[in-house]
Amino acid sequence: MSVSRFASAPETSPTPADLVRQRYGSDQPAATAEWNAALEAILSHRSVRTYLPKPVSESVLQLIVAAAQSAPTSSSLQAWSVVAVEDPERRAKLAELASPNPQIISAPLFLIWIADLSRLRKITTEQGKTGQGLDYLESFLLAAIDASLAAQNALVALESLGLGTCYIGGIRNHPAEVGEILGLPPEAFAVFGMTVGYPDPAIETDVKPRLPQSLVLHREKYQTAQPKADLATYDDTMRSFQTDQGMAVRGWTGVVASRIADAPALKGRHVLLDVLRRMGFKVK
Repeated sequence: MSVSRFASAPETSPTPADLVRQRYGSDQPAATAEWNAALEAILSHRSVRTYLPKPVSESVLQLIVAAAQSAPTSSSLQAWSVVAVEDPERRAKLAELASPNPQIISAPLFLIWIADLSRLRKITTEQGKTGQGLDYLESFLLAAIDASLAAQNALVALESLGLGTCYIGGIRNHPAEVGEILGLPPEAFAVFGMTVGYPDPAIETDVKPRLPQSLVLHREKYQTAQPKADLATYDDTMRSFQTDQGMAVRGWTGVVASRIADAPALKGRHVLLDVLRRMGFKVK
């Protein structure tokens, strides 16, 4: 039985070995002799989609932004920003654009992480330079990576404080419209959102198992011949998880095949390159 961090407190806390096991849904060759609170927070992660009507304090917001800014950043360019949205009407508009996504409405705080080249463009202009280096795919990729690293730091910080989170990729379904709602300048793009709030203890959310390490850990060179049996076993693990969570039972490979089956499966994101250019990115 998996251990839910947000259910009623168990009689005994999960051990490090328990946390590793529930992360994979099976035993894995991950030794736990070296263990600390940071590892416990990271391995305990689960997406939370149901929140209590309790606001997130300004002090918590400021603290997790400090955590986000503690993430590595390429060449110290710090090419990201974050927009904190609490206004119910604005959250409702964003929720409609993201599939729709009702948890954006129920979460008291919605963070939108921005790949932000606009600040760098302004600095180069003020310095009398063209900023031509911003016109290439590398710079957009750099900004998206910076935003992702910052967001993940923030997520770990939030969960260490007892809050729940969930990434919202659907914010890229209509990026130009999202940009208008947020007042984004040219060369600023919403990479993803993150709902934030205090988890509803009445709703159990279990850890979703990940692929076994044998399929993701390569040594020295990429191993193209990977054990098919391990993928089949993972499909079985995910079917069990889906059954326990009352989800459609499709395993993992079935979900993956549907998610990337064709252009319509991308929910409008197949035209992102054109939209990015309309939003001011050169992306050469």
